[in-house]
Amino acid sequence: MRQHFYKARPLGAVMCALWVATAGAEVVSGAQLPDGSQKVGENRYRAPRDFEATLDYYRSVYSTSSYPRRQIVNQPGVKAVHISNPSGKNFAGLNIYEANEEVRIYIVPTQQAVKPMKKPEAKPAKKK
Repeated sequence: MRQHFYKARPLGAVMCALWVATAGAEVVSGAQLPDGSQKVGENRYRAPRDFEATLDYYRSVYSTSSYPRRQIVNQPGVKAVHISNPSGKNFAGLNIYEANEEVRIYIVPTQQAVKPMKKPEAKPAKKK
């Protein structure tokens, strides 16, 4: 009886590696965050890696051809990039910025999600 040894296929290994790399990632409002991100405010997160590593992570998650990027700050000591979500579904985009040796991610909400709160209408008092 001949034994069959399992031989890993290259495509399967690549797919498995991609799945493992993104399986632990957190998804907030439809936007994927790097593993280990900490919430610091509403729609604001601290990235666990440096600025370049965070941008590399987002290049692998959101391709540059489908999700356009642009520089949004031009100041000494501050780096910032905006990643647009062309579908506009769940979130409008991501702002990734570095200031004071800390990398932050801001999930830009869609316009529908940013509805201003209505003031309660005051009812006129009834006279007796």
